[in-house]
Amino acid sequence: TPVLAVFDNEEVGSATKQGAASSFLYDTLLRVAGSREAYERMAEQSFMVSADNAHAVHPNHPEFADPTNAPVMNGGVVIKYNAAQHYATDGLSDAALREICRLHGVKLQNYYNRADLPGGGTLGSIADTKVPIPTVDIGLPQLAMHAAVETAGAEDVAEAVSLFQAFFSTDYRREGNKICLN
Repeated sequence: TPVLAVFDNEEVGSATKQGAASSFLYDTLLRVAGSREAYERMAEQSFMVSADNAHAVHPNHPEFADPTNAPVMNGGVVIKYNAAQHYATDGLSDAALREICRLHGVKLQNYYNRADLPGGGTLGSIADTKVPIPTVDIGLPQLAMHAAVETAGAEDVAEAVSLFQAFFSTDYRREGNKICLN
């Protein structure tokens, strides 16, 4: 059952009754499944994409970007990684999303938060503490995140639409530590 979850209060704190750190997603999925046992079977077969924005290399401050994994606007959807687990992406979720994108011709880029610079987190890493399923954090590369005027590439929006069409039209099954695409 495809599910789209849009959380409230991200910028002021996800620990509200309707935020990503609440039981809202779990409670909703439990109701959809009909029973705890059915929920556990459903969760075992699930895969989540946490979609937000991503930092593009800023032309005025390229020194803040990882020198070998620096997303650019109009370069495609970004898979985000953070060694401190502020992003939920792991090897399993990365491989599954990359395969979906490969099969559907969606352009991807990588973003690695530099370990020596603090970075933010995403709802994916918060939500999967309540609903522990493989999660990949993605975003569209942009400049001036959280500013009054954010700048992003129009071509990346089309790539994101293609990614979500592919994601929601793909059947999944989990076999141990693998996500199999049907």
